[in-house]
Amino acid sequence: MWLLTISTALFLLVFAPACRGAHPRQNQQPGEVRFSADNEQERDSGVWIDGKYFGYVKELKGDKKVLLAPGEHEISIRQDGYKDFVKKIVVEPGQPQTIDVVMEENPKAVYPGDDAAELRLDIQPKRAAVFLDDAYVGHGGDFGGRFHSMLVAPGKHRLKVTLSGYRAYETEINPAARDKSRMKIVLEKEADSQNKP
Repeated sequence: MWLLTISTALFLLVFAPACRGAHPRQNQQPGEVRFSADNEQERDSGVWIDGKYFGYVKELKGDKKVLLAPGEHEISIRQDGYKDFVKKIVVEPGQPQTIDVVMEENPKAVYPGDDAAELRLDIQPKRAAVFLDDAYVGHGGDFGGRFHSMLVAPGKHRLKVTLSGYRAYETEINPAARDKSRMKIVLEKEADSQNKP
């Protein structure tokens, strides 16, 4: 009988810690967050999770799908001329969940007038977030190409382009009324992200 008790005690000392360690690892399996949007404005809206920019709604799938650690996270979705869509979610291990994105127009939004300057941006990578005077205005792909440009009120503005894993680009622009200009911006990879596969 005492031999059985010693065997049980040895088993608990040796194997119980390993069993306890295995269980939490299962709970660390990430959950997938998916996004559903009905119109182009919503699909082109930028997505921030816990304060970090992830990309725009319609691209966050496939190899760019969003996997988050279990627990609570805050999702913020932004689009120029619209109120921020903010939602707190709880991610469960291994469980997918879908967020239905609904953007509401911001009645206080200010738009450039008839004398607006036209700024065409060739940004690489195109998924980078673009800010004008600290307000998110879209992603790089929104302002390049033949038919896409940014309308800017004449005068001084601060232009910023950011993407996780890259050095932020920031500059001051001072367009004249009805001016047409073009800028090429290529973000440089951060040193530590160049070594990642």
